[in-house]
Amino acid sequence: MYDIAVLTDGRYLASNDADWYISQIHQEDNLVLDALRRQGLNAIRRDWADPSVDWSDCRALLFRTTWDYFDRFAEFSPWLDRVSQQCRLLNEAALIRWNIDKHYLADLAASQVNVVPTCFVETGDRRSLAEVVAATGWDELILKPAVSGAARHTYRFAAVNAPQHAEVFAQLVREEAMLLQPFQHSVLNHGEVSLMVIDGKVSHAIRKTPKANDFRVQDDHGGSVHPHQASAEEMAFAEAAVAAVPFDVMYARVDVIRDNQQQLAIMELEMVEPELFFRFHPAAADQLATGIARRLAHAAR
Repeated sequence: MYDIAVLTDGRYLASNDADWYISQIHQEDNLVLDALRRQGLNAIRRDWADPSVDWSDCRALLFRTTWDYFDRFAEFSPWLDRVSQQCRLLNEAALIRWNIDKHYLADLAASQVNVVPTCFVETGDRRSLAEVVAATGWDELILKPAVSGAARHTYRFAAVNAPQHAEVFAQLVREEAMLLQPFQHSVLNHGEVSLMVIDGKVSHAIRKTPKANDFRVQDDHGGSVHPHQASAEEMAFAEAAVAAVPFDVMYARVDVIRDNQQQLAIMELEMVEPELFFRFHPAAADQLATGIARRLAHAAR
């Protein structure tokens, strides 16, 4: 019987010193495994999609580098239902489902958390992109799916050029909900700050910046990551945003920018399988392990 399994993507299960990306994933996951074991927990690392695993032999599952779940969602969704009946999930299944769909931004806004303004376009909406854009009044926009990751189908365009994106928009909205946001210009010069909130408290932060002539900060698109000393304002904002989430949040990555009014605003709140950049602050892995051990001890009483 294991106390906890740290979940990964099967492609990353085996180490590969010749591949910097896989080596980095193992560095991050090993920091977590070591921290869990320092708490006296019997921890193992597993592929979430391994059909041979009997998950009932684990008290808890910790989502870490399960980065293929989105591409395998038809498989992941029923798996999530099954395992949530067998063991404790961190984060919990209800939170994961809530966080997968960016409609959660509307819930945060309703709780008085400042988020980047967002216009949702639901599946099957028959309006043209130009009509939707005109209704927003925004001059420059970002278009992306409500359920997405790694900047999938993410487009930046000026309102006057909406007709150029009309066909791809129409194709996408036939299949899935989309959202529009006003482009936030600070990302070009200052990037995006990611604050790691572990068990309710900021542990550390990093800054992600786009490559030249791009707006996407993800490393998949050439973005880079830098250490960042979070200000008191940033820390309070991130912790308040997580506190507004209507679930128990073991871990979160709060991605913030200065909006076009120079106010801190949520770009995204990542609570499924966010990269938490433990390599920048290894003590955060111990903060995570301490919170997990406390929850498991409480559940055992």
